Amino acid sequence: MQTINTEAEFQEIIQSEKPVIIKFFADWCPDCKRMDMFIGEVMEEFENYDWYEVNSDEVSGLAEKYEVMGIPSILLFQNGEKIAHQHSAYTKTPDSVTEFLNQQLG
Repeated sequence: MQTINTEAEFQEIIQSEKPVIIKFFADWCPDCKRMDMFIGEVMEEFENYDWYEVNSDEVSGLAEKYEVMGIPSILLFQNGEKIAHQHSAYTKTPDSVTEFLNQQLG
């Protein structure tokens, strides 16, 4: 998973013609650390997609702009638009993240 360090980098990445998967997280977040323990398996299943992560404390303004109210959150972007958003309450298990990605990406 590649780390996005600036808003400019983020804006460039989300312009992709194919969907990109972006995880919003923070270092202090216990649920984010829990997700890190299983996200590798989910990434393998969806290896045809590019995965990125944004530390919402370090790249300020993005979480607010894209309505990330809780972390971790998984957002899908394509052609500069947010096409799907899985909020933090639903990102607690590998099954819930996999189900969301299957629904959104086929």
